[in-house]
Amino acid sequence: MRIGELAETVGVTTRTVRHYHHLGLLPEPERRSNGYRDYGLRHAVVLARIRRLTELGLGLTEVRDVLADDAGRDLVEVLTELDEDLARQESAIRERRARLRTLLDSGELPAEGPVSPELTAVFSELTHTSTLPADSPMATKDREMLALLDTVATPAERSRIMELVGSAVATPDAVARAHEAYALLDALADTEHPVDPADPRVDEAARALAACVPATVLPEGSPVDQDSGFLRAFYADFAPAQAEAIRRMLRLVTRERT
Repeated sequence: MRIGELAETVGVTTRTVRHYHHLGLLPEPERRSNGYRDYGLRHAVVLARIRRLTELGLGLTEVRDVLADDAGRDLVEVLTELDEDLARQESAIRERRARLRTLLDSGELPAEGPVSPELTAVFSELTHTSTLPADSPMATKDREMLALLDTVATPAERSRIMELVGSAVATPDAVARAHEAYALLDALADTEHPVDPADPRVDEAARALAACVPATVLPEGSPVDQDSGFLRAFYADFAPAQAEAIRRMLRLVTRERT
């Protein structure tokens, strides 16, 4: 058989046959006097087996192990590993679909989405109760930060964050304090008339923000590294007066609880 006839018989392309030759999976036949390869039935048998193995999901390295006489790995061993790997993939896919279903069933997705189902539920609750002012740039930044923490947190940390957010707006008084803090911080971001970080309003905003922070956010003995790379990037995302208010808030909170 010519290479095209072999490929057509087995149901692959001539390029695939040549690739298998290059990898050493399929022995090359001797050439006729006219220079053409002359494939026999044995080549078709081996090529068909390669096709079956790859269709099961084996990589070409694993196929080589199965075909090699001295590989020390029989077909049962390779297929068992493949089955275990597929089971892991299947479990991961089921988990991802369950998360997607939860997000889709939750109704309107948050602008910061996709986020975890837990944070989606929190955002939905905050929106429906009008806890966070929709037109507040600071509230928007808060949601973005929650989405960031939601992404990098472990499941245990995520659960704690959700509890803290809930406790921060659990009562009408807490909601009122949050609105006051957002308004004060938004006022510090006046682009037409930049606020000096020494302005008295900065200290007022810091105290209002500190009043919103649950005691469990920074337990006793939990210092804050103000020079960490994360906090430097965090502060840089705010107007100078806003960043100073947040710095002072952290000092207030840690001073009171250490």
